Amino acid sequence: MNSCTDDILKAMADRLNLTYLRDHIEEIISETSICRMNSREILQFVFKKEIERREENRIRLGIMSAHFPRRCTLNSFDFDVQPGIDMAIIRELKTLSWVESGSNILFLGPPGVGKTHLAIGFGMTAIENGYSVLFRTAEALIKELLEAQAQGKLEQKLQKLSKVKVLIIDEFGYFPVTVEGAHLLFQLVNRRYESRSTIVTSNRPVRDWGLILGDSTAATAILDRLLHHSCVLTINGDSYRLMSARKEKLLEENDK
Repeated sequence: MNSCTDDILKAMADRLNLTYLRDHIEEIISETSICRMNSREILQFVFKKEIERREENRIRLGIMSAHFPRRCTLNSFDFDVQPGIDMAIIRELKTLSWVESGSNILFLGPPGVGKTHLAIGFGMTAIENGYSVLFRTAEALIKELLEAQAQGKLEQKLQKLSKVKVLIIDEFGYFPVTVEGAHLLFQLVNRRYESRSTIVTSNRPVRDWGLILGDSTAATAILDRLLHHSCVLTINGDSYRLMSARKEKLLEENDK
């Protein structure tokens, strides 16, 4: 096929937003010819490639929009290091039925046990299955809400955050929250209640949340909505970072 015809086909593919066909037209023609595909097989081949390309783009954009601090997957989590985690619960959570029902997940435990890794891993899984996800540390989220309120844009901010199918609130409890911040957090949790899912990671047990929020009433109201439909996983294993540091120290001692 001459280059002029190729250019026309590429322009037509671009106009129809068939990006895989536009970018790979020569190899498509070559492969379908070598495989001696009939007309229906060629169409199926092209459509399959276009669907795969769009899925890849959708996932890539979903990950970008989520603002994860790093890429983590459930497959890369070393569950052998945390034997206390109930794998039956993990398998059930992987089905994402909790997202469909607007339920929540709380990962509790000391620093370094993999709470954030699991939160991001389930967030990645949700994106791969077509759900919108947003990651925020608790400190950054409350700061956003306070700034929106100061600018007279709280309603718009709450609406935007309430649309996200899975909201991940990381490191809750690492920093104290003002009473005003606690009330704004309650408004957000209340709006998402039973319609959107929230994942929270915290180094503090729920009984301490009243101290963190500086308002026991707000803490009770937030917990009431988070825990009503939820799965709470408490991880009491060793810190990955400490174990890694110990291994490095042993290696250094062996090298001496």
